[in-house]
Amino acid sequence: MHAGPSGERSEEPAPAPGPRRPIIAIFNSSNDTVDLLRTVLESEGFHTVVGHIPDVKSGELDLVGFIEHHVPTVIVYDISPPYEANWTFLRLVRNLEPLQGCRFVLTTTNKPALDKLVGETDALEIIGKPYDLQLVVHAVRNALA
Repeated sequence: MHAGPSGERSEEPAPAPGPRRPIIAIFNSSNDTVDLLRTVLESEGFHTVVGHIPDVKSGELDLVGFIEHHVPTVIVYDISPPYEANWTFLRLVRNLEPLQGCRFVLTTTNKPALDKLVGETDALEIIGKPYDLQLVVHAVRNALA
């Protein structure tokens, strides 16, 4: 016996939990971009967790502990200026043992500038327009496939 949605008792078994929604970690420096990405990804059925890149760099957020706790399926990671330094930081992050098997979707606000500094990347250029956000959703779905 279990309580129904309005609190009434029922002899039917409790509904089985649905399939686990993929966990998508969003790492970005901009609160506004985090909110946009979180909203669009959650509207598409994903569960999101957020880490702010400056908190990771300062040591305020333990990245390894965050990843081990949340176990994201995909990490949406933004590369912001200064591009070369942040690209180097990303390379270090990707080499951390708990992140080596993680799939990444990279974003930036200026792909030509990033590519000029570090060579051709698969980063998605997003500037907050709905089309840009749908590119991220598509990239996350591809990373899950």
